[in-house]
Amino acid sequence: MSGRGEGSGLRYGWTTGACATASTAAAYTALLTGAFPDPVEIVLPKGHRPAFALARERLGDGFATAGVIKDAGDDPDVTHGALVSVTVRPAEPGQGVVFRAGEGVGTITKPGLPLPVGEPAINPVPRQLIRDVVARVAAEHGGSGDVVVEVSVDDGAELARHTWNPRLGILGGLSILGTTGVVVPYSCSAWIDSIRRGVDVARAAGHEHVAGCTGSTSEKVAAELHSLPGEALLDMGDFAGAVLKYLRRHPVPRLTIAGGIGKISKLADGHMDLHSKRSQVDFASLAGIVRDAGGSGELVARISGANTALEALQLCLAASLPLGDLIAERAREVCLETLRGAPVSVDVVVIDRAGTIVGRAEAD
Repeated sequence: MSGRGEGSGLRYGWTTGACATASTAAAYTALLTGAFPDPVEIVLPKGHRPAFALARERLGDGFATAGVIKDAGDDPDVTHGALVSVTVRPAEPGQGVVFRAGEGVGTITKPGLPLPVGEPAINPVPRQLIRDVVARVAAEHGGSGDVVVEVSVDDGAELARHTWNPRLGILGGLSILGTTGVVVPYSCSAWIDSIRRGVDVARAAGHEHVAGCTGSTSEKVAAELHSLPGEALLDMGDFAGAVLKYLRRHPVPRLTIAGGIGKISKLADGHMDLHSKRSQVDFASLAGIVRDAGGSGELVARISGANTALEALQLCLAASLPLGDLIAERAREVCLETLRGAPVSVDVVVIDRAGTIVGRAEAD
């Protein structure tokens, strides 16, 4: 079940945490009563009351398993369509809710995350939602509330290869995520959360230099340029603002921003989201940079009419004008303004599609 986001026309969906909570409610109810509620309704932190149809039911001797299909709505979520299952078993009296990672759910292996090393990668809010639903079902059907909750995701280990989990030290599968239980289309909340966790892991490992990179090519350039380990590389994608705002609150001494000239030119104009659907290269602004740098009237006019930032760069290179360096310096100034005095030095590296460095702005 999903709904419509206000004003957007797009369907919102439900997080893996919400799906695990619904599966827990159904499985524990079946363990206590012998019958699975279908659909099963839960209450989320902001008052949403989604109802989930069950895609898996199994009741055995001393256990019950229920599963639901994750519907991410209109968000391009890697876990959309995944089957999230929970097996509930009795625990020793007084243990409360004990969490286990089943097939396809990862385990924490590095410090810096919001859970201790060795714990299942079931995030704090989903854990609380599950505890709450266990307490509700126990109260309704006479249970003790002492249960082992094992969360699984079909094909989760394969899906996790397309997430940050391996780099964050979450091994064996996916994380069970969500702070509200709701997936807002194109908010990319899981990606932004991964950026934050990447900073946390880098800090916990003692790294004093991290790089926010727009893609794999810029990541390779930054790693080679500064001899950075994998833990220090942040796959920021289009979310420059997420990197800068989190470092403002949780600083690391040095930050390198690395990306293609198109995206970095948008950052230089003050855009914090560099996606083509949410910000565009401003050729009038590029023309102004060229004019201020002493470019000829003809060059300024050609930059104004350029089709891409790369074309503008090539025109300036032919005229011996360092547009890449100028864009990098403006982007660096935007980064420092966004950091608002946080103790983070910033340098910016601009590359072309082949990975050649075409502009740099050094840290002070």
